[in-house]
Amino acid sequence: MTMLYYSHSDFLLHDTGPGHPECAERLRAIERVMQRPPFNSLRRATAEIPADIEDKLALIHSPAMISRVLNGMPGEGYTHFDADTVASPGSKQAALRAVASVCDAIDRLMSGDADKAFCAVRPPGHHAMPNYPMGFCLFNNVAIAAEYARHHHGLQRIAIVDFDVHHGNGSQAAFYQQPQVMYASSHQWPHYPGSGHPSEHGAGNIVNVALPTGTDGTAFREKYQEIILPAVRKFRPQLLLVSAGFDAHKDDPLASLRLNEADYAWVTQQLVEIADSCCDGRMLSALEGGYNLTALPASVAAHVAAMAGLESVD
Repeated sequence: MTMLYYSHSDFLLHDTGPGHPECAERLRAIERVMQRPPFNSLRRATAEIPADIEDKLALIHSPAMISRVLNGMPGEGYTHFDADTVASPGSKQAALRAVASVCDAIDRLMSGDADKAFCAVRPPGHHAMPNYPMGFCLFNNVAIAAEYARHHHGLQRIAIVDFDVHHGNGSQAAFYQQPQVMYASSHQWPHYPGSGHPSEHGAGNIVNVALPTGTDGTAFREKYQEIILPAVRKFRPQLLLVSAGFDAHKDDPLASLRLNEADYAWVTQQLVEIADSCCDGRMLSALEGGYNLTALPASVAAHVAAMAGLESVD
């Protein structure tokens, strides 16, 4: 098994301003952990921004939205696309590099160069709607990766599992009537952004598990065993994508669930088993949320170690 770890200094250029929880220090904290010996076996990867990057954005996003984001970057200071979604002069480069990374990872998984990949990217993506950015997100990295795999590699069944504490409304909207892509999310309910009720089924391809405030790891695991994991297995995806948010951690400041690193390792192991049995091992995970600078790198380490079959670190 070969696993790729995508990172790039461009992701640090996305400056969200003083006090914003989605800050560059998140990736610095992750990188400090990923430099430790258990992760030396990972293959480090970077992706160049291709000339056709706007064609990749257009797999999910409208031309008006793409133009608004790319042309709305400030020459200095900050632009607010909404109250939470901030851009700075370096945000364009970071956002395009994030999309380039997930698409490059898809190419390498499909070629057999590797079978697992974790993309430590920012800005995150799963709230970015087809027609507008929101919720810290400019472009929807994982949704673009799914459509890229369909259009460029001919896949007919792709599953996205999203364990961020916030529902990925952008990802759901992108595939709500697209039965070739399954979207399964566990998230705190009620909570931002207000979508993700279990009654939202799309074309039968949407699975939402609403977790009440205070849900701990035991209840989280039960819901995966009862609902999400069987649904993904039944779908039998050819590729498994993960929106890996770590803000359901008990120490995260933006939510009120009570997961820990062992829970992230467990759910990752379950998803690896599905990928290995259904997808020839192909599994791509991309960073979404997680805002406690101690809990986040520890959770990412547990997730990546479980993906790679490594012993984790303290």
